[in-house]
Amino acid sequence: MAVTGDDTAATGDMPTYQIRAPATALPQGVVMAASPGSLHSPQQLAEEATRKRELRLMKNREAAKECRRRKKEYVKCLESRVAVLEVQNKKLIEELETLKDICSPKTDV
Repeated sequence: MAVTGDDTAATGDMPTYQIRAPATALPQGVVMAASPGSLHSPQQLAEEATRKRELRLMKNREAAKECRRRKKEYVKCLESRVAVLEVQNKKLIEELETLKDICSPKTDV
């Protein structure tokens, strides 16, 4: 529907507006296409599905690559921590042996 202004209003300054029906109205039973995707041919739909699948696979490969990289980094961090703890454990065992030697009564045979 269109709105038209009338410059010759009876009230003075304010124009009056009149609502009129558009000249080219659709018949009552006509429905516009719901989505532009419904206008594609089956070949175009298949190509679009293939393109989407390839994109999804590419993203999945990148995510898997990143996941492997993070896992590798995590394992390196754990291995480094194990090495530090093994050195610390060895020092503590040596200290324990030294303290045992100092504190234990020596028996002369």
